[in-house]
Amino acid sequence: MISQVSDFGLVISTQSAGDQNPPFSSIRPPPLPIPSPPKNRRSPETFLTRSPIASPGKPPFAATPRMAQSVQQQRVAIQNKHGEKLVGLLHETGSSEIVIICHGFRSTKDENTMVNLAAALEKEGISAFRFDFAGNGESEGTFEYGNYWREADDIHAVIEHFNGANRVTSAIVGHSKGGGVVLLYASKYHDIHTVVNVSGRYDLKAGIEGRFGKEFMQKIKEDGFFDVKNKSGTISYRVTLESLMDRLNTNMHEACLQIDKNCRVLTVHGSADQIIPVADALEFAKIIPNHKLQIVEGADHCYSSHQTELASIVSSFIKQALEEDREKSSQ
Repeated sequence: MISQVSDFGLVISTQSAGDQNPPFSSIRPPPLPIPSPPKNRRSPETFLTRSPIASPGKPPFAATPRMAQSVQQQRVAIQNKHGEKLVGLLHETGSSEIVIICHGFRSTKDENTMVNLAAALEKEGISAFRFDFAGNGESEGTFEYGNYWREADDIHAVIEHFNGANRVTSAIVGHSKGGGVVLLYASKYHDIHTVVNVSGRYDLKAGIEGRFGKEFMQKIKEDGFFDVKNKSGTISYRVTLESLMDRLNTNMHEACLQIDKNCRVLTVHGSADQIIPVADALEFAKIIPNHKLQIVEGADHCYSSHQTELASIVSSFIKQALEEDREKSSQ
């Protein structure tokens, strides 16, 4: 391992491996059934990884976990505060601890990153639960464009469920929008001490025009909604004015300032992310007190060619946090 300090004071480690808006509340768009997504200021501590990292050895768990090949996947339905069933898959290793894994925008629990993160935790003997937020995948509810704080409440319902089953939620992990949601959760509930934000967005006012086009804001002001179509011209989902304002009024900066100092936060971001710029990750590092930033060189937003590396980074961070917690509890 070679370490050097950059001109910006960032620790870089490499592993050699050969508007103020007019009042639109009176506008009510016509109803439209929307299908769920397809299944399928301090100096930051920064690490830039360049090559896949070998999976570390298993931690000394108090409970004897099943071997990875024997891990059972159990389908679990949990009711949220709105009476909607949230559907997920529990990767049961027998550990008392459990990690909650959260998908991103228009995604599901079955997206590659969710599956691979759960599999990496399995190999470390850590149970994981990946689930669909309300209105996505198999879960009940209607898909909405915003719903950031509502999804944080979905996580709370999941954690309460496992608390009732005498399980300890040791960490929450989210990718993309899910990365932002786990940070919001930490800022509101203060009961989880290990949080992993994978490629979350810091500035929620950014990225809208890039996704929907320049005419988007004018149309939604005129009609109160905007229909997003796929390449074939079919409507994929609708953005209402209310859901847009939900996003625009969600202030990640102010929320992150409310995260407890004893909450460990890892932010992972790809240097080649063209959906959410890596600069967003640097902003999180400036304001979250107990924060580690790991930049994966060459990785895009979905870690298309870096799934193994991402899974290793996340599972290693969670494993280390678990070991630290056990050591503290034994003192």
